[in-house]
Formats: sequence, C-alpha cells, structure tokens
Amino acid sequence: MSDAEAKSKPHRLKPVLLGKNMVIDCHGHYTSEPAALLEYRKQQVAALNDPSKAPGELRISDDEIREKLEPAQLKFQRERGTDIAIFSPRASAMGHHVGNEATSVAWSRICNDMIHRVCNLYPRNFIGVCQLPQSPGVPPGNCIPELERCVNELGFVGCNLNPDPSGGYWKEPPLTDRWWYPLYEKMVDLDVPAMVHVTATCNPAFHTTGSHYLNADTTAFMQFLTSDLFKDFPSLKFVIPHGGGAVPFHWGRYRGMAQDMKRPPLKELLLNNVYFDTCVYHQPGIDLLAKVIPADNILFASEMVGAVKGIDPETGHYFDDTKRYIDGVSWLNAEDKRKIFEGNAMKVYPRLGKQISRQADAARA
Repeated sequence: MSDAEAKSKPHRLKPVLLGKNMVIDCHGHYTSEPAALLEYRKQQVAALNDPSKAPGELRISDDEIREKLEPAQLKFQRERGTDIAIFSPRASAMGHHVGNEATSVAWSRICNDMIHRVCNLYPRNFIGVCQLPQSPGVPPGNCIPELERCVNELGFVGCNLNPDPSGGYWKEPPLTDRWWYPLYEKMVDLDVPAMVHVTATCNPAFHTTGSHYLNADTTAFMQFLTSDLFKDFPSLKFVIPHGGGAVPFHWGRYRGMAQDMKRPPLKELLLNNVYFDTCVYHQPGIDLLAKVIPADNILFASEMVGAVKGIDPETGHYFDDTKRYIDGVSWLNAEDKRKIFEGNAMKVYPRLGKQISRQADAARA
C-alpha cells in the first residue's frame, strides 16, 4: 500500500451508516482542485481567441486529488464531525458566461467527471451533484443530456442551477418562465432537486461571493413567490443556499407582499418545494434562520472550504464551522436538529439514501 493509499484509508472506511444520526453537509464545492485542472481551464479560455492555445488531454492522478483534499475538506470533515458532503464543482468557476455552449458543455463534463473521481476515491465522504452546461441565451433543456449522464451513469443526486448564466446581467427569463420547463420536467422525471447557485460575476457592480450570490438567492425566492410554478410541478424542489440570501431577515416583507398580491400564505405557497441551507457564518444569523424558517425547511451546510476561510477573532473558531452554530441553537430540540443535519437532506434529495448505501458497499468491496 502506498503512503497516499494509507493516508486515505481511514476516510474510505469511515463508519457512516444510514439511520445512525449522520451529519450531511448539503453544500460542498470542489475548491481544492489540483492545479492542473485550473491550468486546463486557463488554456481553454485562452483558446477562444487563439485556437493554438487549446489544452491537451487533462492528466490528473489519484494521488494529486488526495494530496489536495486531505488537508482541506477531509481534514475539516474529520475535525468538525461532518459525515458526508453533497459535493459539486467550484461554483465561481462554472463560468457559464465564458465562451459559448460548446465551451460550457466541455468544461462541465470535465468538472463533473472530477467530482465522480472524488466520490470514487472517498465513497463514504462525498456524494456528487452536477454542474449544468448552461450558456447565455441557450435553452435550459439543452442541459438535459449532461444531467442524465451525471444521474444515471455517475450516481449524482442533484444539480446546481444558475438563474443568471450571463454572469451578473440577468438576461435570462425568470426561473418560473416556461423557458425552463423542459429541464424541470427532466428533474422531476429523474427525482433530483436543484440548488440555485450562480457563478462568478463579470458585472463590476457586484462582488461574486459578497453580493452576486446573495442577490441571486433573494431574487430566486421572489420569482417563486410571484408565480404558480409549483402548481405545474408539485414535486419540484429547490435549495436556496447561503441561508436564503436576504429572505429570512425580511420574512415579514415577503409575507406582507404575498398577502397584498392575494397570494396564499408562504408556507402553503412555497415551503413544500423551497428549502434553505445553513451557510450563514455567525451565531446570530443562524439563530434568526432557525426562528423564522421551519426546521422542516432547513438543510445543514457549510460550503467549506469556500467564500469565508478564516477564523472569527470574536469566537476563535472558523467562520464556516456552521455545525457549531446549529448545536448552539438552544430552542431546537433533538428531532429538529436531526431533520436539519440529516432528515431534510434525505427528503429533498430522494436518491441520496440509496447512493450512500451504494457507495458504502463499493467501499467495503
């Protein structure tokens, strides 16, 4: 056994079993990629203007993957008590506004294949979610072949859906427009949810992680509020990340607006289909989320290693150690916390339980 294999063995044999109060992080991105993947992307983008700069075959060894994951996501999983991360490509690097549809298809396939490799190397730690090959002005239905490949061939349990492939200029119809319906029909058919997640912005008015991400979360919720999307798709499910953007803080505004518009109460209108994660990086923010949003609609998440990587000088702990915040909400009972840490992820990602078992069996084999 090589040193790298020995190093990875404790994670591959980690005793995660269904029904044993797992901690499932529903929002993980592959932000510890080998340098070769990032270099490949640079060359792909450069080739848009100069075809002679097109990259050759991407070559990344299993050991290179291990060397970057071990001191990053795997280390923090172990230290913080997280069992499984629902894992997708780096969101800011999806780059749907770069190049054309062919660029996005090629890049998405490469990124999704890397996630599959991570899941094969660490089957008890990571479950895949795919990047969709979106491109400005291109019908979302064109993403269906890659979604089917990732779910049916790679064992992925969901997708990330970008409501703004233009990168901050919002040129696409709202998520509730029938333009998106062919993709939703396939999501329902495959029984997979989407996390609403934009990529990096090319609009200088917005900061990618500080404003653009949160703008998109809030915008998506308002689009859902003003539509009858879930009458057409009663089983369609979305996770709005980053605690829902501004939504929980302004819950009264949205309740009041729905009332003024003669819409049903928000619980009836949206909360069978829309869920929020816990990527909120301080205790008061999580306290607010847990007071405003029902426990049935909150999924544990950290997005580590992601937008905020440092240690909070006020607490001495990492900002993105979000399990500590959930543990610190005194009014959540044991059943509420079980839902947030495990049960709601199983509900929102219907394929998750079987995929965990399938990968656990592969690890034993």
